[in-house]
Amino acid sequence: MAKVLMKGNEAIGAAAIKAGCKYFFGYPITPQNELPEYMSRELPRVGGVFLQAESEVSAINMVYGAAGTGARVMTSSSSPGIALKQEGITYIAGAELPCVIVNIVRGGPGLGGIQPAQSDYNQVTRGGGNGDYKLLVYAPANLQEMVDLMQEAFDAADYYRNPVMMVGDGMIGQMMEPIEFRESVSRFELPLKDWATTGTKGERKPNVINSLFLAPQQLEDHNIRLQAKYDAMKANEVKYEAYNLENAEIVLVAYGTTSRIVRNAIIELKEQGINVGLIRPITLWPFPEKAFDLIPDTCKSLLSVEMSMGQMVDDIKIASNGRWPVHFYGRSGGMVPTPEGVMNKIIELVGGAK
Repeated sequence: MAKVLMKGNEAIGAAAIKAGCKYFFGYPITPQNELPEYMSRELPRVGGVFLQAESEVSAINMVYGAAGTGARVMTSSSSPGIALKQEGITYIAGAELPCVIVNIVRGGPGLGGIQPAQSDYNQVTRGGGNGDYKLLVYAPANLQEMVDLMQEAFDAADYYRNPVMMVGDGMIGQMMEPIEFRESVSRFELPLKDWATTGTKGERKPNVINSLFLAPQQLEDHNIRLQAKYDAMKANEVKYEAYNLENAEIVLVAYGTTSRIVRNAIIELKEQGINVGLIRPITLWPFPEKAFDLIPDTCKSLLSVEMSMGQMVDDIKIASNGRWPVHFYGRSGGMVPTPEGVMNKIIELVGGAK
């Protein structure tokens, strides 16, 4: 199959439509605007519906409504917009409805700037809204991986009846790369959507979709059942890449486009006699804790490299369980780490160039 040169935001939209997405509700915000623009043009051509809401709050509640009918539905935004959607996201998770949410992250806090960042890590991995809930969170490193994961994102949302988030920094949304739209076979045995509000037609009792449980015991039972679902995600949905771990003195942990930057540093340092490995989380939640069992005895310390002020460090410390000291190097506010900056930090950690 021939490759096609596409901009990231448009590739996301094309992959979503190929995955069966028929409804998109959103509101403009940089740097993801090309995605709703693409969906507004292409969804009607496949019998779908695009609607620009009057706000992010309205958009996520429209997603709630469409998801309640069992339709494949998506929204997208960037950091402050995702923050506005959090109340609706927790309702969707509480009501156990499938949808896909794309977050093309920009710098913060607050309105911040429009340059790329990874500073929504805590927001997307800790829920972000109220209550005990989790999202399955993918963080691809390039456009091909983003496209490949989109089908899985919709399938996983349907299988677990849970919102799934796709996270990419602003570079993922704005860069252009050649991609291939591959045929994929779902690894999920998708259940019937007999819970959907599609009208009874006089053949069954009405389905009720709700996240409100006034009886404490009933709400606790609901939370216990949700937790069992999240435990199943932890057991079955972890994705990561381990790179150059053999004999590594330092192991980097980086995701998304930052992981591509640090690979250049790893190659350069190898020529200087410093062996550096990489663990790349592909799922930010569940976090790939078991990947850290692959780290060799030669490793002296871990280094988290992020486009944030170190939000992933806590998860690395939990995963490493005190086996190695954990250090941090990062840039924020739209500043991007460079291979040279990463190399200098690693050389400092190993005690100088060899």
